[in-house]
Amino acid sequence: QSFHGPVKLALGWAAWKTYLGRPERDQFRCLGMERLGNALRESRPEEALPVFEASLAFNRRYWSRQEDAVLTAQANLATCLSDLGRLDEALVLQRVIYAKRKKMLGVSHEDTITVGSNIASSLIKLELWDDAKT
Repeated sequence: QSFHGPVKLALGWAAWKTYLGRPERDQFRCLGMERLGNALRESRPEEALPVFEASLAFNRRYWSRQEDAVLTAQANLATCLSDLGRLDEALVLQRVIYAKRKKMLGVSHEDTITVGSNIASSLIKLELWDDAKT
């Protein structure tokens, strides 16, 4: 089931508070942080940004060999940056994510296509027409 608005935000805080007492390397703690970030991003992206930055740092520190987890954390951060209008920074991250997804999954995989679509959207918003055509 999908939740939105205040309910999603309350569940995000509940997830974070539930797992906050666990050790830093605990995967559920990191997932709780991601839930909170995703809940905050809907209504308060400026508050979500440090949560996503911390989530990416944790993933890089403790699960760097799980490239998919790192890429997901990067994608969350890129989306938040885009929501905040920081499109140049989001585009840099999106290009990194796309290159890695393409290498890992191939150009036809749904995740690779989604990132490609995000890049196209950023290029259009930034009015980088020549880049958007390639």
